[in-house]
Amino acid sequence: MGINRRSVLAALGAGTAAALTGCGSGTSEGTEDGSAGSGPAKGEISLLTPIFEGSDGKKLLEQDILGAFRKKYPDVTVKVDYTTYKQLNEKITTAIAGGLVPDVLMIGVGWVPPFAAKKVLAPLPESLATAHGYEERVLEPSRYDGKLYALPTVMATRLVAYRKDYFAAAGIKKPPANFAELRAMAKQLTKGDRMGIDPYSIDLRQCWETFLFANGGSLFSADGRKVTFTDQRGVEALQFFKDVSADGSADFARKTEGDAGAPTNIQSGKAAMMVTGSGLWKQLREQTPELIEKDLIGAFVLRGRRPAMLTGGTLVTQSARTRHPEAARALVEHLAAPDSILAAAEQRATVPGLRELRSSEYVKGNKLVDFSLQNLDSACAEGGTPAWMEIREKIKPTLEPAIVGGVSAADAIAELGALAESAIARL
Repeated sequence: MGINRRSVLAALGAGTAAALTGCGSGTSEGTEDGSAGSGPAKGEISLLTPIFEGSDGKKLLEQDILGAFRKKYPDVTVKVDYTTYKQLNEKITTAIAGGLVPDVLMIGVGWVPPFAAKKVLAPLPESLATAHGYEERVLEPSRYDGKLYALPTVMATRLVAYRKDYFAAAGIKKPPANFAELRAMAKQLTKGDRMGIDPYSIDLRQCWETFLFANGGSLFSADGRKVTFTDQRGVEALQFFKDVSADGSADFARKTEGDAGAPTNIQSGKAAMMVTGSGLWKQLREQTPELIEKDLIGAFVLRGRRPAMLTGGTLVTQSARTRHPEAARALVEHLAAPDSILAAAEQRATVPGLRELRSSEYVKGNKLVDFSLQNLDSACAEGGTPAWMEIREKIKPTLEPAIVGGVSAADAIAELGALAESAIARL
């Protein structure tokens, strides 16, 4: 029988939630590394989160998820501070400067090395990595310097969605095996007002990274101290955008802003293919359900020298300077437990990174989420260096001139590489 959100939430105070340890070392005065031990979980703690947006998200977090947490830990009060991913880094940086870092933080994939290196985050016991069936690819971005600093909650994937009806009309029977086939296919599918492919309606940083990884490239060396995206593979990934634009198969000026709620180009029929994520399924349901009913939307993993599916998402971490480490640790575990993850994933139409949730009604009812979980062996994560927070902000403005202006792909990548090397040198 599939797991659904209602049955899971009903069990929050018992079942899985009862298995949470929630204990830790230190006293209410806090410890140098925020570690937890044998003391009881009590006190008022703060939670900073960029997810659970809107009234529905707030209700889910405060009434359902934290409501269950209060039943298990009645002596812990949680004060929630909501923000957005656009403001999250600035908010954390300001908190560090003011010495008032929230007790529990929800951060993005790639963010652990920068903040762990600054000793903002407390290492977590390795036993938490096996407390539930977290997908190993999802756990990788939670580590830094051999230690576990975070637990995954929900994932966001980047894949290519396509219109099955347009493929059929063009006689295309299988996804492209490499960039050359993808470019040729985009040209073939371009017709009248319809673009062959829309790679621009997601964040340019994430889109280029997806193509970089699919081209067999990487961002940084294993230790995060050397830039590796400046080789030919990084240049070719950016050049692809220039090529499809030159072909007339893509148009940067016609990108849609997904977070603005407007139908995407693939929904409106203005693009035959589109780089997107699992959240598209929720938009399809709400705005163009006929595309689901007629089974007109398919998906494939981008493939160049290898298949690659960029996988981001939200991790939950504990402050190294919390005054209530036991309570903070308990909340970290609770937010990363199956019941909380499933509820958050369903609310955001994102991907739960737990093996046991693959059979849930939610996953089986969202074909792009299901597809993402079936292809986690192709997952690649951004970040990998303590300098990431500075570098990530420079990717989009540095690469965009190569698409909308006359800057060559090689020059744009070289400039980004120089900026990244400078950031790393300051560590």
